[in-house]
Amino acid sequence: MLLHIIARGKIGRSPEAELVERYVKRLTWPHKLTELPDRGGPIPPPLSPCVTVLLDERGKALPSSELAERLDKWRDAGVRECRFLIGAADGHEDEERARADLLLSFGAATWPHLLARAMLAEQLYRATSWLAGHPYHRQG
Repeated sequence: MLLHIIARGKIGRSPEAELVERYVKRLTWPHKLTELPDRGGPIPPPLSPCVTVLLDERGKALPSSELAERLDKWRDAGVRECRFLIGAADGHEDEERARADLLLSFGAATWPHLLARAMLAEQLYRATSWLAGHPYHRQG
Protein backbone atom coordinates (compact mmCIF):
# COMPACT_ATOMS: atom_id res chain seq x y z
CA MET A 1 0.00 0.00 0.00
CA LEU A 2 1.32 3.41 -1.00
CA LEU A 3 1.62 5.93 1.85
CA HIS A 4 1.09 9.29 0.16
CA ILE A 5 1.62 12.55 2.05
CA ILE A 6 -0.05 15.41 0.18
CA ALA A 7 0.75 18.75 1.78
CA ARG A 8 -0.11 22.34 0.96
CA GLY A 9 2.81 24.76 1.06
CA LYS A 10 6.48 24.42 0.24
CA ILE A 11 8.67 23.08 3.01
CA GLY A 12 11.90 24.24 1.30
CA ARG A 13 15.19 23.90 3.09
CA SER A 14 14.22 23.95 6.74
CA PRO A 15 14.66 22.00 9.97
CA GLU A 16 11.19 20.53 9.39
CA ALA A 17 12.25 19.32 5.94
CA GLU A 18 15.25 17.58 7.50
CA LEU A 19 12.96 15.79 9.97
CA VAL A 20 10.58 14.71 7.22
CA GLU A 21 13.50 13.39 5.16
CA ARG A 22 14.95 11.55 8.18
CA TYR A 23 11.78 9.53 8.73
CA VAL A 24 10.72 9.11 5.10
CA LYS A 25 14.14 7.61 4.28
CA ARG A 26 13.49 4.91 6.88
CA LEU A 27 10.10 3.87 5.50
CA THR A 28 10.12 0.41 3.96
CA TRP A 29 6.56 0.72 2.61
CA PRO A 30 6.05 2.43 -0.76
CA HIS A 31 5.66 6.15 -0.17
CA LYS A 32 5.33 9.43 -1.98
CA LEU A 33 5.41 13.10 -1.02
CA THR A 34 3.44 15.65 -3.02
CA GLU A 35 3.58 19.40 -2.35
CA LEU A 36 0.80 21.65 -3.55
CA PRO A 37 0.51 25.45 -3.56
CA ASP A 38 -1.04 27.01 -0.44
CA ARG A 39 -4.23 27.60 -2.42
CA GLY A 40 -5.53 25.88 -5.52
CA GLY A 41 -3.69 23.30 -7.49
CA PRO A 42 -5.24 19.94 -8.23
CA ILE A 43 -4.83 17.03 -5.87
CA PRO A 44 -3.38 14.09 -7.83
CA PRO A 45 -5.90 11.38 -8.74
CA PRO A 46 -5.88 8.47 -6.27
CA LEU A 47 -5.07 4.86 -6.86
CA SER A 48 -8.20 2.82 -6.36
CA PRO A 49 -9.20 1.71 -3.81
CA CYS A 50 -7.95 4.58 -1.69
CA VAL A 51 -8.33 5.77 1.89
CA THR A 52 -8.10 9.51 2.62
CA VAL A 53 -6.90 10.77 6.00
CA LEU A 54 -7.09 14.51 6.70
CA LEU A 55 -4.90 15.98 9.40
CA ASP A 56 -7.32 18.27 11.18
CA GLU A 57 -7.54 19.85 14.61
CA ARG A 58 -11.14 18.58 14.89
CA GLY A 59 -10.08 15.02 14.16
CA LYS A 60 -9.55 12.02 16.38
CA ALA A 61 -6.31 11.72 18.34
CA LEU A 62 -5.20 8.12 17.85
CA PRO A 63 -2.56 6.28 19.83
CA SER A 64 0.35 5.28 17.59
CA SER A 65 -0.60 1.61 17.93
CA GLU A 66 -4.15 2.31 16.68
CA LEU A 67 -2.83 4.15 13.63
CA ALA A 68 -0.63 1.11 12.92
CA GLU A 69 -3.62 -1.21 13.30
CA ARG A 70 -5.67 0.88 10.85
CA LEU A 71 -2.86 0.87 8.28
CA ASP A 72 -2.57 -2.89 8.67
CA LYS A 73 -6.34 -3.36 8.27
CA TRP A 74 -6.49 -1.12 5.19
CA ARG A 75 -3.52 -2.86 3.58
CA ASP A 76 -5.01 -6.30 4.25
CA ALA A 77 -8.35 -5.12 2.77
CA GLY A 78 -6.62 -4.36 -0.53
CA VAL A 79 -6.38 -0.58 -0.25
CA ARG A 80 -3.78 0.52 -2.80
CA GLU A 81 -3.16 4.05 -1.50
CA CYS A 82 -3.52 5.71 1.86
CA ARG A 83 -3.26 9.45 1.33
CA PHE A 84 -2.66 11.88 4.16
CA LEU A 85 -3.72 15.44 3.39
CA ILE A 86 -2.14 18.33 5.30
CA GLY A 87 -3.73 21.69 4.67
CA ALA A 88 -2.11 25.09 4.60
CA ALA A 89 -2.24 27.41 7.62
CA ASP A 90 -6.03 27.79 7.27
CA GLY A 91 -6.70 24.05 7.25
CA HIS A 92 -9.26 22.21 5.11
CA GLU A 93 -12.61 23.12 3.61
CA ASP A 94 -15.76 21.56 5.10
CA GLU A 95 -16.40 19.53 1.93
CA GLU A 96 -12.88 18.04 2.13
CA ARG A 97 -13.57 17.00 5.72
CA ALA A 98 -16.88 15.41 4.72
CA ARG A 99 -15.21 13.30 1.98
CA ALA A 100 -12.39 12.03 4.21
CA ASP A 101 -12.36 8.49 5.59
CA LEU A 102 -10.63 9.67 8.77
CA LEU A 103 -9.94 13.03 10.41
CA LEU A 104 -6.70 12.66 12.37
CA SER A 105 -5.50 15.06 15.04
CA PHE A 106 -2.16 15.30 16.80
CA GLY A 107 -3.89 16.50 19.96
CA ALA A 108 -5.57 19.64 21.22
CA ALA A 109 -2.58 21.90 20.61
CA THR A 110 -2.29 23.83 17.36
CA TRP A 111 0.76 22.75 15.34
CA PRO A 112 2.41 24.59 12.44
CA HIS A 113 1.56 22.73 9.23
CA LEU A 114 5.26 22.22 8.40
CA LEU A 115 5.86 20.61 11.79
CA ALA A 116 2.72 18.47 11.34
CA ARG A 117 4.33 17.07 8.19
CA ALA A 118 7.39 15.97 10.18
CA MET A 119 5.20 14.53 12.95
CA LEU A 120 3.19 12.55 10.39
CA ALA A 121 6.33 11.16 8.76
CA GLU A 122 7.55 10.00 12.17
CA GLN A 123 4.19 8.40 12.99
CA LEU A 124 4.15 6.54 9.67
CA TYR A 125 7.67 5.27 10.31
CA ARG A 126 6.65 4.26 13.85
CA ALA A 127 3.51 2.46 12.65
CA THR A 128 5.22 0.54 9.85
CA SER A 129 8.12 -0.38 12.13
CA TRP A 130 5.71 -1.69 14.75
CA LEU A 131 3.90 -3.79 12.13
CA ALA A 132 7.24 -5.23 10.99
CA GLY A 133 8.19 -6.20 14.56
CA HIS A 134 10.99 -3.62 14.71
CA PRO A 135 11.83 -2.42 18.25
CA TYR A 136 11.56 1.33 17.39
CA HIS A 137 8.04 1.53 18.86
CA ARG A 138 7.96 0.85 22.59
CA GLN A 139 4.45 0.07 23.75
CA GLY A 140 4.06 0.64 27.38
